[in-house]
Amino acid sequence: MLQPQKLYLLILFIFISITSSLAQRYGTAAGIRFGNSEFNRTIGLSLQQRVLERVTLEAILQSDFSRNTNFSLLAERHRPIISKRFNYYYGGGINFGREESFKKNEDTRQIDHTFGNSTVGVDLIGGLEFTVANTVLSIDYKPNINLAGRSEFYRGQVGISARTVLVKSKEQKKKQRQRQKAKKSSQKQPVKPFSELFKKR
Repeated sequence: MLQPQKLYLLILFIFISITSSLAQRYGTAAGIRFGNSEFNRTIGLSLQQRVLERVTLEAILQSDFSRNTNFSLLAERHRPIISKRFNYYYGGGINFGREESFKKNEDTRQIDHTFGNSTVGVDLIGGLEFTVANTVLSIDYKPNINLAGRSEFYRGQVGISARTVLVKSKEQKKKQRQRQKAKKSSQKQPVKPFSELFKKR
């Protein structure tokens, strides 16, 4: 006979296996994001749009309303942990910004501080996401690799987001099916024979 601990693990394993094929419950979600790094604290907007099964695009605009403003466009892959309401996700994308920079001056042995630098970089992201009612809550870590415009090669940020579901996943899939059905029906319309064009009305 199975011990209670092993029975619980077996039930949990079966439950995870059943729900592993399920994706996140929303199609479109928008809200606010709070970011924290060793350089600054930011607040901004986050918009997520499901583009494929388990894949979303996320646009993030954030600023410290002083010397740093960034825009990120990320592609994210979602995987369920326990159910379709609880996911982990990972991904990456491009980042543009206006940022401050700190550079060591070997001659003066001081740090030169500049701001207003136009930056381009690559963002990676990994996090956990929980959907309850019409709200999506997430916590993530978003490292940034600088390609141009800033002396620091790497900066990391922890973010907390709260987004409202604007379009549910079921509604989005329903609209997609309706568009596909309308497209197919338009393609099936019969073409009039050439002789019909010359018949008198």
